[in-house]
Amino acid sequence: MSPPRFKLFFTVPRSSLEMCKQAVFSAGAGTYAAGMYSEVCFETPGSGQFLSGQGAKPAVGEVGKIERVEEVKVEVLCVGRDVMRAAVEKLKKSHPYEEPAYEVYAMEDV
Repeated sequence: MSPPRFKLFFTVPRSSLEMCKQAVFSAGAGTYAAGMYSEVCFETPGSGQFLSGQGAKPAVGEVGKIERVEEVKVEVLCVGRDVMRAAVEKLKKSHPYEEPAYEVYAMEDV
């Protein structure tokens, strides 16, 4: 039986893109075909927005004002639950935002 596979999606300001990608790659994310391909991901440029509330310490913008940021959405495969959890942990530590936007989906073999 093959190990479970997960897809990790996250958004990050372009200025922190390489740092966050290297963090998740160092956990083993983005590795395919038993290591014959590594640091594999897909990137989509876009624009994100947020409104930070009282008590927030935004890395960009000001509390109480809507902020729009040019960001990149990254999609990366994680083979194995341990790899997925380590990749998310490293993403959280390397991401410039207090609350990084990320999603994890379990994948099925079909």
